[in-house]
Amino acid sequence: MSSPIETTATTAPGSAPSPRRVTAIVLVLSMAVFMSSLDLFIVNLAFPYIGRDYAGTSLSTLSWVLNAYTIVFAAVLVPAGRWADRIGRRRLFVAGLFAFTLGSVLCGLAPGVAALITARLVQAIGAGLMVPASLSLLLASVPTAVRAKAIGTWSALGALGAALGPVIGGSLVQFSWRWVFWINLPVGVVAMFLATRVVPESRDERVQGRPDLLGAALLAAAVGLFALALVEAPDWGWGSARFIGLLLASVAGGVAMVLRSQRHHAPVLELELLRSRSFSGAFGASILYYAAFGAWLLGLVEFLTGVWHYSAVRAGLAIAPGPLMVLPFARIVAPRLSARLGGPGRVAVIGCALNLGAQIFWFTHIQARSQYLSDLLPAQLLGGAGVGLAIPSLLGAGTASLQPARFGTGSGILNMSRQIGSVIGVAGLIAVLSHVSPTDPVLAFRHSLILIGSLFACALVFSGVLLTARPVSGLVPAPVAPNPSPVAVGSRPAGMP
Repeated sequence: MSSPIETTATTAPGSAPSPRRVTAIVLVLSMAVFMSSLDLFIVNLAFPYIGRDYAGTSLSTLSWVLNAYTIVFAAVLVPAGRWADRIGRRRLFVAGLFAFTLGSVLCGLAPGVAALITARLVQAIGAGLMVPASLSLLLASVPTAVRAKAIGTWSALGALGAALGPVIGGSLVQFSWRWVFWINLPVGVVAMFLATRVVPESRDERVQGRPDLLGAALLAAAVGLFALALVEAPDWGWGSARFIGLLLASVAGGVAMVLRSQRHHAPVLELELLRSRSFSGAFGASILYYAAFGAWLLGLVEFLTGVWHYSAVRAGLAIAPGPLMVLPFARIVAPRLSARLGGPGRVAVIGCALNLGAQIFWFTHIQARSQYLSDLLPAQLLGGAGVGLAIPSLLGAGTASLQPARFGTGSGILNMSRQIGSVIGVAGLIAVLSHVSPTDPVLAFRHSLILIGSLFACALVFSGVLLTARPVSGLVPAPVAPNPSPVAVGSRPAGMP
């Protein structure tokens, strides 16, 4: 009986790739998640410059440059994961890189906001194709002994890309806001070139049938309508018929998607996977965590540029210390804590607690007068450490129960939860900041910190309840390939970057 994973590689059959090749594979695949996460938030500091070029554009309208990308990204992820399993993960990975790079070029050439949002949809489709393919390629290509370290690197670079978005964006907008998109062109070309030469192809020969595109459309509609309701609620009224109607339509779309997932052979949300405590816990906690994370980053940019009146470059530099904490905590501290505490779920709890502490500190120190070193920097450092612990640990806990035949689907669902959370967080933040008082501009940001802190607190509770047990593999039935079971984040083998 053949293995469900068919791999073509330059190494001899049955032999493990060398440590140098493993390092190259991880770095190439991590380039994709770094780019997709970077573009999720790189436009934050470009908003004032885009609004200046397209006069009369409000912040709520500009938020769709971010939200449209995130919603389509989320909707494409799971169908793309299934396509990757079926037609070849590297093939879809390279196709996603091409679409993402093309969309980036079109964003830089956009003559108006509508064209920019449309180009962002092309970008989002490319990101949705390449991200689940990259994670499933990593799970299939990297030996079990170093898989935990590889996941840590992959997820840490994704978090670093999101956190560095405002930093890099703040530097590039000094030349032109269009460069925040054009910068992806050389990176995308290099990544496509290396992927075809370094990353081995793999697929699941047992996957049959087409993914559920209607289910993906229902998911996009449900998330989009919910985000639209939140963004427009301050103008329409929280009790208005339009707001309530959009919420009901969003709920109806979500229910229809779940019902369809129960019947479809290749659903957007594979309910069987959610029977795993670790998988469902990581899925729910990721939605809450990324809602807080997305609102935190955008809120910080708006505060620095709008209240402290920092330039884009200065705001980017002010944000930089937080992202610099992510990689060392994700690559060094998180694995050691996981090994000592007995699993990545417990490290995720600590990460969420640090993020909550950072919001509490910033809430008690936020003021209209700029006091960066004493007021904001400690919160940045504490929050960056929390990100470095929480994000790879949530992903490690979620993938612990995945069998090889579910790599593409499972990784797509976990990444989908991250994008859904980001949409909800950004939409909620826009609603809170929609009415900034001219006499007390800090008040709205205090309210936003209550929202962000509450989301981090909910993620902490969710992780504590569902992810603190030691992971148990094999909860999701699937054909078993040789050495299939992922190890929990926390092992520290050699040979990884």
